[in-house]
Amino acid sequence: MVDRQLRRRGIADERVLDAMGRVPREVFVPVELEYAAYDDAALPIGEDQTISQPFIVATMCELLALRGEEAVLDVGTGSGYAAAVLDALAARVLSIERIPVLAARARRALELTGHRDVEVRIGDGAGGAPDRAPFDAISVAAATARVPEALYEQLADGGRMVLPRGGEAGQRLVRIERTAAGPVETASLPCRFVPLV
Repeated sequence: MVDRQLRRRGIADERVLDAMGRVPREVFVPVELEYAAYDDAALPIGEDQTISQPFIVATMCELLALRGEEAVLDVGTGSGYAAAVLDALAARVLSIERIPVLAARARRALELTGHRDVEVRIGDGAGGAPDRAPFDAISVAAATARVPEALYEQLADGGRMVLPRGGEAGQRLVRIERTAAGPVETASLPCRFVPLV
């Protein structure tokens, strides 16, 4: 997966490649889909949600440019896989999931894979976690037409947020950096995510 799907397609951050190689993706997918865990595809995890394809997870992590000391907010825990990868790249990860059954499964998978320090909360990810802000990085795994103001306000100065922006007609990953002059936005590649609810 690391060589064929990630390195070959332009993922160059060695820390991201190492983290993606160390987190056992099969633990985060339903048992009946373990055989497909490393396919270059999103997979259903129940509750009309998916685990993102490895390349998208790696791209989002690379765009966040994590160095190891950051506090990260992960919006849309889903399977917990992205939270585990983020945990391998940062100092502290708080993940928010609105669907209780997915949050419970993610907690188990994170525990099984040694990512016990990831805090998984049940709640509205669009509101973030103001009690734990500011965050050096925010990863949003659900599409939105506009950057949620509450999330931007929870970014530290110089902090980065990556999210899929758009709707059913099309989405692109965008990186937003909080600067003294205001948000600086960079568009990345096309993607497809469930909508932010």
